[in-house]
Amino acid sequence: MELSPPPPPKLLDQMRERIRVKHYSIRTESAYVDWARRFILFHHKRHPREMSAPEVEAFLTHLAVERKVSASTQNQAKAAVLFLYKEVLQIDLPWLSDVTAAQVSKRLPVVLTPREVRALLHELNGTMWLIASLLYGTGMRVMEGLRLRVKDIEFERREIMIREGKGDKDRITMLPENLISPLRDQLEKARQLHNKDLAAGLGDVYLPNALAAKYPKAGVSWGWQYVFPSPVLSTDPRSGLQRRHHIYEQSVQKAVKDAARRAGLDKPCTPHVLRHSFATHLLQAGYDIRTVQELLGHKDVNTTMIYTHVLNRGGKGVISPFDQM
Repeated sequence: MELSPPPPPKLLDQMRERIRVKHYSIRTESAYVDWARRFILFHHKRHPREMSAPEVEAFLTHLAVERKVSASTQNQAKAAVLFLYKEVLQIDLPWLSDVTAAQVSKRLPVVLTPREVRALLHELNGTMWLIASLLYGTGMRVMEGLRLRVKDIEFERREIMIREGKGDKDRITMLPENLISPLRDQLEKARQLHNKDLAAGLGDVYLPNALAAKYPKAGVSWGWQYVFPSPVLSTDPRSGLQRRHHIYEQSVQKAVKDAARRAGLDKPCTPHVLRHSFATHLLQAGYDIRTVQELLGHKDVNTTMIYTHVLNRGGKGVISPFDQM
């Protein structure tokens, strides 16, 4: 009896497979697949092959007009749907000219004063204190800090290499002198945890792109381990292997939020606020804006320029006539 061929994979599974071929991060995979699902549900589960540019435009306009999403969120949804058409369905859509664009926000970032940073860090301890201190001391994004590998800390040169930052770019930032000793202590804790995993027949960490195939034993080497490993093991959603990932982003966000509440800070505090504060305080100290741009990893200096607006006192530095009476 002749066996019938297996059914083709579902559309979203095909999308996941294509994303992995392109070596996109697991976060991007999750976001893109979710946007593709929303697009299909918005059009009452019609297959994307039955739709084209008008349906894509209608979905993106709905996000901006009805859902009132930010410009960055709308752009992510657009990128996900276009990926579905171009990379999975092999369909090139015509130019999307009738999309109502989400309004680009022109808000200034939340910045803590040095006193507020000290108060916030005072309410943290242990690993969470070290992570928050590292974000403020280096200007790293929270995921850049959590993805930090042992091999990328250079104690002698007082440098930290940030790998695969936003835009898939590498850059170098400073290693604060006052964090050298706490970081060495953290590495010793991470090493003990890694040795425990190795003794249990585990210890293989996730490697980016195709490095696992190129260097089969690199995943268990000490240099590739995360500086901030998770206290618990988890199953890798792609390979199905049991591994020790890094600390969850949500854990750091909650720790910073709770610390800000205990410190009596009225400003909304997230880990990213520490990056904003790092940039602003460097500019206040007189460092060149191009240097700050390089440390932050901004592609365009105009992105860094927003911190110069935060430096202005009052209304663009103008002294009120009321204060001259």
